[in-house]
Order: sequence, then structure tokens, then C-alpha cells
Amino acid sequence: MKIRRALISVSDKTRIAAFARALERQGVDIISTGGTAQLLRKEKIPVREISSFTAFPEVLDGRVKTLHPRVHGGLLYKRGNVKHEAEARECGFEPIDMVVVNLYPFEATIAKAEVTLADAIENIDIGGPSMIRSAAKNYESVTVVVDPADYDAVLENIGDNKGETTLKLRERLAIKAFVRTANYDRAISSFLNKEQTTDASFSQTLPLTMRLRYGENPHQTGALYGDFDKYFEKLHGKELSFNNILDISAATNLIAEFDEPTVAILKHTNPCGVGTDADLRKAWDKAYATDKQAPFGGVIVSNRLFSESLAKVISEIFSEVIIAPDFDAEARAILQKKKNLRLIRLKTPPLEARPTSDIRSVCGGVLVQDADATQETSSEYRTVTKRRPTKTELNAMLFGWRVVKHVKSNAIVYAKADRTLGIGAGQMSRVDASRIAIWKAKEAGLSLKGSAVASDAFFPFRDGLIAAANAGATCGIQPGGSVRDEEVIAAADERNMAMIFTGIRHFRH
Repeated sequence: MKIRRALISVSDKTRIAAFARALERQGVDIISTGGTAQLLRKEKIPVREISSFTAFPEVLDGRVKTLHPRVHGGLLYKRGNVKHEAEARECGFEPIDMVVVNLYPFEATIAKAEVTLADAIENIDIGGPSMIRSAAKNYESVTVVVDPADYDAVLENIGDNKGETTLKLRERLAIKAFVRTANYDRAISSFLNKEQTTDASFSQTLPLTMRLRYGENPHQTGALYGDFDKYFEKLHGKELSFNNILDISAATNLIAEFDEPTVAILKHTNPCGVGTDADLRKAWDKAYATDKQAPFGGVIVSNRLFSESLAKVISEIFSEVIIAPDFDAEARAILQKKKNLRLIRLKTPPLEARPTSDIRSVCGGVLVQDADATQETSSEYRTVTKRRPTKTELNAMLFGWRVVKHVKSNAIVYAKADRTLGIGAGQMSRVDASRIAIWKAKEAGLSLKGSAVASDAFFPFRDGLIAAANAGATCGIQPGGSVRDEEVIAAADERNMAMIFTGIRHFRH
């Protein structure tokens, strides 16, 4: 269809003047609104105000300007349909052959930390989506452009087809237009649903980031959606797998707990060793000492630059993925000798990469919850035993507490102030998790004497705490909240242990 008349009304004015000038040189009559019309006139591009086209003023601070029969009639009537053509002539509808519209910046508005409900509502576009949908519905005759990235393709198509656009292009642009308005409406409904806590429905649309070779297992298909690439950059190695991505996310969530230089090793999203030290090489030694078997084929994460000395020692074991804010040139040269090892640069601070919600599929629907990203402080905790912890014990408990919240339940972590000593994950009983953690420490040749024990949920019976005391722990940290809390506290007092209740549980099913 030959483009004779275009309606241009954009919030994002990137390259719009150049695009409009190219249309005007093709003899296209340009209609525009508000700020867009002012910009085009400033650029000396002939433009008709929408109010002169509709013979109706823009009113209500611009809320009503394109919601008019002459606009939507000019977009929607079927060209070549005898009845439509006659009614269009009778009503004085001039055909609009192209709509160039992008919407009020609702998503950008609600992304601001101090956004108010009133600001958000004011940035809900009404006329824009209406024009987009009218144009997209009649794509057999009308070209709809919602993305500045398509300007060049549209102009090239017009240039190649004597002022017309092809049906194939109009179809593609119409689909893109409906996707845009659907995402826009979903952003509005999701924000209002959360802001007003109605929980009426849940929906989310995310762009495809990459198709994966398969899912968790080779017989399952898999894909990644969202903005993963905003936070992570693959510098080297094979393509990421479904399981790699899960591990990368788990590793990032864990390392976000630490401000001091830290290295962590994970396997199947479970931490199997965490160490902290001003010397990152020593931090690695502490983490690796916790469990020298599990790291084979695991994931390593650091919150500091990867150095040559660290790369040398890590290159001696087989790892699937290494994540760090960056790698120095010597470290990259060493690690890139392993063609299958994925090197991942964390492009933002770990806290910024953490998801804000946790979504899981269940039979018949999805479960949605806030992510467990609580950043607790020791001032919120209370000592429940007769003996208060020493400063060293307190630091050890806090270190274990930061790790245990990332271990699958039931979870137990034995720790010093700068390292893990034994980790028990995913057991059906808490005492079994404690026994496994003790066994792992023994296998690693690590003493638990003077250690702290951290439990992600309360000890339901005395036996779990007694097992920890018998292993050498002198203090413990747990949420509390059991009907047998007094029995557990008494068991700690009998063994001169110090114990802290946090009041916060960290189950990970």
C-alpha cells in the first residue's frame, strides 16, 4: 500500500526527525501531536496538528487528542471494500496509511525508586495503544511502527517498492505492535496488582534470551527468557546449559551475602565450600578445604577480580563455570586453555543481579513469592542461652548463617568466622543433615572444635543440637520457634553452648 499519509506521535523521539524527513521527501502528508509536532516543526518538516485533522482540540492536558472517529476511521476502514469506502467518504474519513507511535514511558516510570501511584497512572498511555491496535488490526492496508529500530527497514522497503510497503513487512510489524501493547498492558496490570495488593492474577512476559540445547536432562527442551545478558557476559567456553544457568544464579545469590573478598564453590546449586580472606588465593584454599571431592565439575564464584595466582591453582581441577566481576589478562590466558570451561563476567554488583521474585511451576499453576533476599543484622538477633557468645563465636555464627540460607533444606553448616567446615544439605531430618556435615568435615580432615553450627530452621528436638555439641561446636544459630525450644536451649546450657535465635527461617525446598 502506498504511503500517502502518516500519523506520528512518539514519546521516544530517537531519530524521529530523520525518519519523518525521509517520509516527507516521499510526498507523505504528516500529521502529528504535541511535543512530536513541535520537534518536527523545529526541524522544518511540514506537519499538520492532530487538532486540525480532527477539527477537535486537544483537551484534558492532552489526555484526549487522538481518540477521535476521524483518526480511527482513517485507520480501520477496509480499502477496496465498497461499503467501507462509501461510509468513509460520507463521514469524511481521510485514509491514514502509516502510524508511528511509541508509548508513554510507563515501565521506565515505575522503575524509579520513589515512584508514586499518581505518577504511574499519569504515564498510562491510552490513545497510543488504541492507534497501534487499530493500525495493526488493519495491517492489510496500514503500516504500524512502534520501534525506532525498524525505521531503516521501513524506509528501505518504501524505497524498494515505489512508495509502498509490502504485506510481509506490514504483517511482521503488526505482530510486533500487538506484542508491544500486550507487554505494556501487562506491565500496568502487574504494577497496579502489586501496588494495591489485590493478587487478582499473575502474568509475566519475558523476551527470549537463548534457546538451550536441552533442559535439565537431554530429553527435555529448554530456553532462557528475560534479561540474563544484562547481568552476565560469557567470555569463554561452551554454550551455557540449563543447569549451568541455575548454578550461576545460585552462586550469584550466595556471593551477594559477602562484602569482604570471598570465594565460593557450588554443586547442583548447593554451596560445598565458602572462604573469606583479604588474599583471594587464601580464600579459595579455605573454600576448597571444606570438600575436595564435590567441586569436581562444579561452579566457582568470586566477588573480586580473578588473578593469575588464583587461576593457576583452580586450573588444576575440572570446573564447569567460573564467575567473577572480571579476570586479569594472565588469568584469562590460563583458564581459556580449557575449551569447555565457561568464564562468566558478572557485569553488576551481585545484589543488583538478585531476582526479586521466585516463581515455580506446580500442578495446575504457579507459586509466586518474594525472593528470600533478607539482609539481616546481628542487632536483630537475641541470645537465648545463659552464656553469651564471644566476638569470635558471633562472627562464626554470622558467617554460617549467611551460607546456610543458600543450602537446600534441611540444612546444617559448621563454620568458623572466615570459612565453612562442614555442610549437610537436603536431608529429611535435621539430625541427619548434621551428621552428614560432621562426616564431610571429618573426610576433609577439618576439626569442628570451637566451631559454630547454623541451622536454616529450628531444631525440632534436642538431638540435633547435642550432635553438634558432641562434634565440637561451642555455639549455634537458628531461627527458633519450635514448641521444644526450651528443651533445646536447656541442652545448650547443659553443654555451656551459646545460642542465638534469629526469628527468621530460610527453608529452600
